[in-house]
Amino acid sequence: MTRIWEGDKELDVYEAAQALKSGKLVAFPTETVYGLGANALDEQAVLRVFEAKGRPQDNPLIVHIAAYKDLDDLVQKPLPPFVQLLIEKFWPGPLSLVLKLKESSPIAQAVTGGQNTVAIRMPSHPIALALLSAAKVPVAAPSANTSGKPSPTHCLHVLSDLQGKIDGIVDGGETCGIGLESTVLDCSGERLSILRPGAVTAEQVEAVTKMPVVIFSSEGNNQKEEMKIPRAPGMKYRHYAPKAPIDLVNGGLEQLQLRISEWKRQGKRVGLLAVKELGQHTQADVFISCGQQNCLESYARELYRALRAFDDDPLTVDIIVVQAVEETGIGVAIMNRLRKAASTGFYMLTPSELPVNNDGETRSQPL
Repeated sequence: MTRIWEGDKELDVYEAAQALKSGKLVAFPTETVYGLGANALDEQAVLRVFEAKGRPQDNPLIVHIAAYKDLDDLVQKPLPPFVQLLIEKFWPGPLSLVLKLKESSPIAQAVTGGQNTVAIRMPSHPIALALLSAAKVPVAAPSANTSGKPSPTHCLHVLSDLQGKIDGIVDGGETCGIGLESTVLDCSGERLSILRPGAVTAEQVEAVTKMPVVIFSSEGNNQKEEMKIPRAPGMKYRHYAPKAPIDLVNGGLEQLQLRISEWKRQGKRVGLLAVKELGQHTQADVFISCGQQNCLESYARELYRALRAFDDDPLTVDIIVVQAVEETGIGVAIMNRLRKAASTGFYMLTPSELPVNNDGETRSQPL
């Protein structure tokens, strides 16, 4: 049975921390999403994370720490000056840094997939920091959801996916901060590379480090080797997806209306995920609002909640039409998540032109 600890009770947080330290799996809120924590020094505990989530074991985990001194035993020192600048600017906060492991690092091999690097961050959520401080161990923590599903931004999302599969949850209500996982920045090589976009943007990193930053893309032959053993979560596999297929539409009201009409002509029950201002103007069978017009931050905060809503009866649909957003600022991270959820990116063909698989389900072609 999965226990619930109250995040606003000091004794509960302490008990949850001791459970973590002893090898139990404990979910907890961060400023991004809920994480599923395991003692990063305990190989068996870390392996249980993969089992509970149904997560591929070549998909590495991010280690969470509570204090800068916790880096001393984990990664190679001295840290490059630009890494020091990034830590001073963005920690605690939603930036994970991929650093070279110390030769004697006690981090469990399952955390890194046997690689010589590890992604580390210091969350800013007060409950997360209190839990980590009390546990006194680094904590490996991917999102606390079934692998492939939308990440959890509420304790109830965690219970829906992992009830009975994990030992406990520290209930912090809804994570009303960012709503998307942290930016993962690879600092281990000759160049700075964002492996997973998030709230900390390439422009912000460049402003601090005065170094150029590239954003990793899984497209293109030059990435094939890197994709064999991903250096960070979210690089290789389909993620963030509700049960119904996603039709990601790049356009405004007219384009959304056209796509909805095309699907309805095929007898499909159609859902729409778009900013709340557009809902009253469409003919979708189910409308779930996501953020406000011209506010990408609100779209990011509500994205996973909105995607999960389509899996709840009686809101289930055959297809979800999703309004794409402008790829500026956190919009880069939003579109990264939506493309992962849609599995093949934009649907650019009409439903009647889409190929059909052996199950009679339509499948999109990439642009």
